[in-house]
This record gives sequence, C-alpha cells and structure tokens, in this order.
Amino acid sequence: MIEIKNISKTFHQKKHSFKALDDISLKVAQGDIVGIIGFSGAGKSTLIRTLNLLERPDEGQIIINGKDFTRLDTKQLARERKKIGMIFQHFNLLSSRTVFENVALPLELDSANRSEIRKKVTGLLQMVGLEDKANDYPKNLSGGQKQRVAIARALANDPYLLLCDEATSALDPATTQSILQLLKNINQRLGITILLITHEMDVIKAICNHVAVIDKGKLISKGTLSDIISDKENPIIKQFINSDIMTIPQEFSRKLQKEPQDGLFPLVEIELNENITVERLLSKIYDDYKIPYKLLKADVEYLGNSNFGKLLLQLQGKEEENQKAIYYFNQNKIQNTVRGYA
Repeated sequence: MIEIKNISKTFHQKKHSFKALDDISLKVAQGDIVGIIGFSGAGKSTLIRTLNLLERPDEGQIIINGKDFTRLDTKQLARERKKIGMIFQHFNLLSSRTVFENVALPLELDSANRSEIRKKVTGLLQMVGLEDKANDYPKNLSGGQKQRVAIARALANDPYLLLCDEATSALDPATTQSILQLLKNINQRLGITILLITHEMDVIKAICNHVAVIDKGKLISKGTLSDIISDKENPIIKQFINSDIMTIPQEFSRKLQKEPQDGLFPLVEIELNENITVERLLSKIYDDYKIPYKLLKADVEYLGNSNFGKLLLQLQGKEEENQKAIYYFNQNKIQNTVRGYA
C-alpha cells in the first residue's frame, strides 16, 4: 500500500546544512500498524511528514495506492491528503470551537451538508467515547479527551491512512494505554493503516506489528518487534530491551561472595531471547540436568510467540552440574553472567 523509495531530505540553514533523511526505503502493508522509533533528532517527524508531502523530499518517491505523490499537481495532492489523517502530540484543537465543531471542521471544509455532518460527527464521537462532550470546549477537557477529539477529527474524511506524530507523548501512562487501545480498535474495526512515530518503547510494544528504527536520518533496521529485539548490537535497538543489571535481593547480597566457596551456589543472571521460553529453560535445568534451583527474580515480556527479559537464578546443584547448565547456556547463545556466590 505504501512504498517509500530512496527518500532523502536536507535542510539548509545560514552556514550549514543538515541531512534529516538519508536514502530511506520502507514498505507498509495495508491495514498494518507500523512504529518508527529513534532518538530525538533522528528524522522520525520529517519522514512521517514526507508521506503527505508536508515536507517534500529532495530525492525519492512516495507511492501510496499506486500513486506517486511526488508527481501529483497541487489539486491532486490536496485531494489525496483528505484521505490521510494526522494526529499530533499537542492535539491542535481550535479553542473557539466546541468538541462537535472541531470534529466537523474537515467536513465543513469539504462542503458536506449539515445533516451529513451531524450524522458523521455523532458517530465519530460515539466511537471515541465522547458523545457526552459534544458541546464542551477544549479548555474543559483532559489531555486524553483532547486527543480523542483529535482522533475523531482525523477520521472525519474516512482516511485509509492515519499518521501519528508522538500522539501519546503528552499523556500520562494510563491515558496513553487507553489511547493506544482506541487506535488498535480503530485499526481492527475500520482497517485503517496506522504509521506512528514515538520514542517510547512501551508504545511500540503495545500496538505495533512492525517497527522501523531510524538514527541520524538513516533507516538502520526494520521488521517485526521480535526481529528488532533480536539485534542487540545497535545502541538504539538496545532501548527495546531492559539492559539494566538486576538487583540482587538483600538476603543474598549481604552474604554474596565473588569467588566460589564450599556451601555457596552461583547466582546467574540470564538474558532470554526468542529461541527459548522461560518454561523450556527451567525444564532443561531441572528435568534434563537434574539441577535444583531457586528463581530469585524474573522480568519477562511476551511478544507474540517470543519472550524477552531476564531471570536471576541460584543454581543449587553440585559444582560440575552447575557448570553443565552454564555450558548449555553458552552453547545455545543464551547470554548469562555469574553475579557471585551465596
């Protein structure tokens, strides 16, 4: 449905130039939810704004539904833009218009009749859960309610594509989750393709089927979330993973020794990957190697059929048995660190 082909964009300032996008290519399937993630200044916003040519690329093509947007004239582009909704971080609502009037604005600009506008706006407000706020003004709404109004407005012209530019960055965690769930429901109910940019890993994990990672204007990785998380070498991709060292419980940290001693057992921090489940790993230790263990901590996320995260185990077998387990981890590329002995 969407094909970004070799897009580049340079901004020229007084004494220097800045290349915001550098030969980026990306395909997005119809009905997909794709997240674009990267550090501040990576080029995320510029990329999403090239899709409807709010930023015209210096090179490359934007092909949507078989049409090359870079070749459209002004009238053709204006017509196509009506079918691309945009949602912004700061809502961009008109303070002088009610909720109903804000949502109705695109329809008014498109010269729709009053009865059509009323029917459409009423349905959209019901969809976003704000039918009781139709006559309120934005100043009386919470941040989450304002974003719901913005979403309803973005849907007014029945778009096939929804562009979300840091749509949840100004919201608290609970409100963020409710907005993401609303977007997911809209995607499933209406089949609208959603492309969103964010710097928040939780947003990507909550809603996106595919991910594109951008750094310094370059597309450095793309694929499913599992694909991205599996690539741990890039510093940006590491942001997908909880790379913090696990805190050892106090009852063990008080008596933790750096070197093995009689009567002490190794504390092993294990980083999971998509190749083995928690259940299979623990079964391997206990059922196959007959090693008793104590699970001290677990920080695990399930993404589709894969799990990622960390475990902190105390292996309580004989020394040679414990070494067999560690050898198994190494042979199967399961990253592990002996944190000490207790």
